[in-house]
Amino acid sequence: MTQPWVIYGLAFLAALLAVESLYWFTFRQRGAKKAINRRLALGVDHASTTEVFERLRQERGFADFKGESLAWLNDYFAQTGLRLSFGGLAVRLVLVFVALLVLFDLATRRIEIAGVIALLLTPLLLYFYFALARNRRIGRFGAQLPDAVDVIVRGLKVGLPFSSALDLVAREMADPIGSEFGMLADEMSFGQDIGSAVKNLYRRVGQDDLLFLVIAVTVQTQTGGNLAEILARLSKLMRERSKLRLKIRALSAEGRMSAWFLSAMPFILFAVIELIAPSYFDEVRKSLTLVPALVYGGVSLLLANYAIYRMVNFKV
Repeated sequence: MTQPWVIYGLAFLAALLAVESLYWFTFRQRGAKKAINRRLALGVDHASTTEVFERLRQERGFADFKGESLAWLNDYFAQTGLRLSFGGLAVRLVLVFVALLVLFDLATRRIEIAGVIALLLTPLLLYFYFALARNRRIGRFGAQLPDAVDVIVRGLKVGLPFSSALDLVAREMADPIGSEFGMLADEMSFGQDIGSAVKNLYRRVGQDDLLFLVIAVTVQTQTGGNLAEILARLSKLMRERSKLRLKIRALSAEGRMSAWFLSAMPFILFAVIELIAPSYFDEVRKSLTLVPALVYGGVSLLLANYAIYRMVNFKV
């Protein structure tokens, strides 16, 4: 009687070990690839530093963007770290619009209302997606920045020039800081002055603490001084600010979780009721007050989330 259960148990263990082995093989290989920053990876396929630099520049923001009056928009997209083009953005807009149209058509059973809601929410959701990607990239860059400054300080103390110390960061650190500092070193090696190069770095990244580095390097090039000592103090300041930000984030975690829960609860309740009793909202869908109620609810939800965001997010 027990023999089949033993066989089943051994088969289960074998399948579990096979899945675990496949998991570790796949994700460890992917982690090894991610450990190499984008600049070094492109260096394998491109022979010259100039080709790598131009390829990285094309990947920042829209590759075919030419509008000087909307340069801030290009900088914003460059700070997300996403490889974008106008065609890719258009495809994303269409896909999101179609998905929202189908979703709200199933919810309201009125295609015109679903179309209006989808048309309003599509750019808003894409903006939130880009803002989330930008904040994550800036957060990763900020976490790496003190270590990168320490590497520069150690390079300067052993006698390396500033550009060589930057190139050391580009070779030893992962993205996003590895490729960005590599582009900074490339711009300087191509003849760009230090002040303009570090300002371009800030435009590509948008991290607040990077302004301290821009100011410190710019002032040092104009007035002189011990750059290694200045950057060592700057690294200490950045670490203290990072600790304070993490402490604030821990203290505000309850407020952020409350915002997520309160925002998701109406949609969860609607989905549950729709599954349990599909005809429950039939009378509501036919009501003339449906559109004003949806608009009022959506605006109230946005205002409430903005108020909670202002309470739990503030600059240090």
